[in-house]
Amino acid sequence: MKVNYRHIIALFVLLLGLGTTLSAQNEKKAIRQGNRAFSSEEYNESEIDYRRALEANPASFKASFNLGDALYKQEKYDEAARTFEEIKASNVDNAQKANVFYNLGNSLFKQEKYKESVEAYKNALRLNPNDVQAKYNLSEAQRKLKDQQNNQNQDQNNDNKDNKDNKDNKDNKDKDQNKDNKDKNNDNKDNNKDNKPNNENNNQQQKPQPQSISPEDAQRILDAMQNNEKDVQQRVKEQKAKAAKVKVKKDW
Repeated sequence: MKVNYRHIIALFVLLLGLGTTLSAQNEKKAIRQGNRAFSSEEYNESEIDYRRALEANPASFKASFNLGDALYKQEKYDEAARTFEEIKASNVDNAQKANVFYNLGNSLFKQEKYKESVEAYKNALRLNPNDVQAKYNLSEAQRKLKDQQNNQNQDQNNDNKDNKDNKDNKDNKDKDQNKDNKDKNNDNKDNNKDNKPNNENNNQQQKPQPQSISPEDAQRILDAMQNNEKDVQQRVKEQKAKAAKVKVKKDW
């Protein structure tokens, strides 16, 4: 049996076309449902529908853009910013790209990433210079960025001032300590100096001083000594005489 490859290829193309058509239909249906939920402010439901649309067609710009909006409305600003980042290079017209950068700027602004939001708004205006709302948001982002930078500089200055004050306090403390030590040493030195004359005075007081004597006193002392000596000699003579009168016992 001869195989007709043309019929097989045609059947494959037909099935592929049907699959693509079904995916496109599912994508559009999910987007329409998501839009209705979004209009009713049911942002969580709209997020689910837009994700279903992306399952049907991962390259769907409309589903991704609307998903970013739904995330923004739920205050999921970080996820919204990532979603817009992913589609900012999509092959769409300038008006659509400008809307992507505008929404990206809003998502960054809400995260207080003012520097990044300024760049996003500038990109939106490059693509659509007549966007009044983008101009206004750009001026607000620039004002917030300036305030943020001033606050950061002020905080830095305060930190530097605190560090300087701490250093000055430490230096002053060291100076005071050195001064106290110096004063203490001076006090000790003065005490030693004051004590030295006292010690000298004490030594002078403790050292025996030679006593002076008048000539009259000296003569009286000498006469007394001579009289004592005569008395001693007289008593010696009397003792000898008395000893001579005593009889010595004689042994037979």
